[in-house]
Amino acid sequence: MARKRMTEPQVPKRSRVKPEASPLTSDLASRIARAQGERKATDDHASPAATQNLSAISRGVRLGSEFIAAILVGWGIGYGLDLVLGTRPWLMLVMLMVGFAAGVLNVVRSAAQMNRAEPPPATARGPDDEDAD
Repeated sequence: MARKRMTEPQVPKRSRVKPEASPLTSDLASRIARAQGERKATDDHASPAATQNLSAISRGVRLGSEFIAAILVGWGIGYGLDLVLGTRPWLMLVMLMVGFAAGVLNVVRSAAQMNRAEPPPATARGPDDEDAD
């Protein structure tokens, strides 16, 4: 049997001349511009409370991720040392505790740095706050 040789697919060449704007595309362009203007107007009038909540959420995510990252790094180093030295599970447990301590230290340090740079939002309420309503 004779095999056929495969060739690259032929892509038609496009002309470099820009097509004229049709009424349909000019209408679409005006609708897009109007929608972008409306969106910008609503973004400019965002409530300050939403911005403060986002700030509080971002602070919480940053502190939580730093804490978890320190624990995981401690665990990883301990696990690796256990594999190399054959001391399972002791170095992993020790380094897990070191990672926990480093995580607490990082969270305290980062929270103090964030509070120096910008105090926490005044509208943030804790679970012990009484409702003034």
